[in-house]
Amino acid sequence: MATAVYPGSFDPAHNGHVDIVTRASKLFDRLVVAVYESPPKEVLFTTDQRVGFFQDSTRLLPNVDVVPFHGLATEFAREVGAGFILRGLRAGIDFESEFEMTLMWRNLDPTIDVVCLMSSLQFQFVYSSRIKEVAKLGANVQDLVPQRVAAELRARFNAVS
Repeated sequence: MATAVYPGSFDPAHNGHVDIVTRASKLFDRLVVAVYESPPKEVLFTTDQRVGFFQDSTRLLPNVDVVPFHGLATEFAREVGAGFILRGLRAGIDFESEFEMTLMWRNLDPTIDVVCLMSSLQFQFVYSSRIKEVAKLGANVQDLVPQRVAAELRARFNAVS
């Protein structure tokens, strides 16, 4: 049974993340979306909110679980029996940073491989940090995020129309 882990802070989950998970759910028997409890960057939403956003967005995918995690992604992958770590790649700088992270993960645990899916064209420019920035400034981001995330951003910033 092929299991993969898709780790990230997902603050918030956006349609690019959901697209990667939807496509990957067809490639793996089980996919665990691992929401990092204490990322090194400041987050807008709590861990429970971030997990809830992703659970809501993937509820129709029976082989996808969304759970919080802490520590190293490779250790978490071992804990859940995953042989793969899933990553999404956008155009530009993603490749370099993901390549460096992959080499570190391979150093930490050479038995876990990294699988990268290219982001769909319509999501190449979608970044959680940019979504929060433009929502805070009053932009409508409802086409970039799941409905529940749009509602939370609207409540938080009174910005999404």
